[in-house]
Formats: sequence, structure tokens, C-alpha cells
Amino acid sequence: MGDSLIRLEDVHITLDGAAGAVKILKGISLDVAAGTSVAVLGPSGSGKSTLLAAVGGLESVTSGRLTVADSDLTRLDEDGLALFRRHHVGIVFQSFHLLPTMTALENVAAPLELAGKPDPFTRAGKELAAVGLQDRAGHYPSQMSGGEQQRVALARALAADPALILADEPTGNLDGETGGKITELLFEAQRERGTTLLLVTHDEDLAKRCDRIVRIRDGLIADDTLNSHTTAAA
Repeated sequence: MGDSLIRLEDVHITLDGAAGAVKILKGISLDVAAGTSVAVLGPSGSGKSTLLAAVGGLESVTSGRLTVADSDLTRLDEDGLALFRRHHVGIVFQSFHLLPTMTALENVAAPLELAGKPDPFTRAGKELAAVGLQDRAGHYPSQMSGGEQQRVALARALAADPALILADEPTGNLDGETGGKITELLFEAQRERGTTLLLVTHDEDLAKRCDRIVRIRDGLIADDTLNSHTTAAA
């Protein structure tokens, strides 16, 4: 389906805890092809969110090599990682993480301005329209429902046309019907734009929408399976 966009080679991550060092990832090797969707499943504490954070340049690798979009993240400093995220990664969090003092339009336009994109507000307006929120552009997060806030967060993540979308339990704070709508928007955008999607979830049905399911247990990959729709299409 394309060249590798994400490559982890024997990645270990150890974090300092109250009782001493805690090994979170214990030697993860994984390749993700550009333009594919991969679900990462595992019990709480298995390391799946740490893996997502590392791929997004939000968590440092203790040892091993991590390459995303031709950038070796293990060689970048904080400024380099910030630039990497700005130009290559869009992130959708479970808790939305919208700036409360900014309108929907401003929340989507802000990262575009930081990235030096032309006409950031025009572009932000188009992204809000794409998720059905053109009439809510002037509203603040406190004036919107959870589903509307997550649609703003999705528009913000997609606005700069990143090569990679990271989604951490994107429907976790939403009811079933609203979560279903967000799921449709997420996968529709991923298909239409050819974006790579790395999705952390507890939802087996949501995971089955992806091309591939990677299961993590105790900091290691326990299973790596192509979904049936992918196998049928191959």
C-alpha cells in the first residue's frame, strides 16, 4: 500500500516512577505503510498510548530507533520535534484539547498560522465546513456539545494536510451515535486524503474499520493482524 511512513526498530521506553524506573515499551519493532490505517489495542497500562505519543514526538525513546515521515525522531531536540509535529502530524485526543478562549474557527486556524500556511482562516473555514460545522465557526468550546468539539478537533488535526493522523480514543468521551459520526468523518478523511492513521482504542468494532490491528500487551506486540476487508482487497 505504499512505502513505510512509520518505522520502529527495537524501541524501548523507560519512565521514572515513584517506585523507580518503569519499563513501558520493551522492544517494539513495527512498520506502518503510508496511506494505511492501523488500530492499536491493549489493556490499560499495556503501553499503547505511550507508543502513540512516541510516534507523535511527544515521548522520548530510551533506546532503539523511531523514524516517521523520513525524520529520525531519536535525533531531534525539542524544537526539532515541535517542527516535525507542526508539518507532519495531526492529533485527535479523547478530551478534545480545544483552547477555551478561542472560537471554533480560531482553534482550527491557530496551528495553520504557526505553520505559516497561507490564508489560514479561509482554510480553517473550509475544514469546519467539511465536518459540518460552518454554522458554528464563531462559537466557543463551552457553547458546543462534545460531538461538535470533537469535530472541531478533527478539523484542526486535518487542516494542515498532515501525512499522519494520531487518534487517541477519539470517541471515548462520546455517546454511541455521536461517536459513530466522528468515526465516519475520520475514516472518510483518511481515505480521501491518503493520510496514514494510527488509532489507539479499546473498541473492537472501531479497530475492525482499520486495515490492520496491532495488539500490545505488557510493552510488547502480542499480535499483528490484517483485517479481513484488507485481505479481501489484496
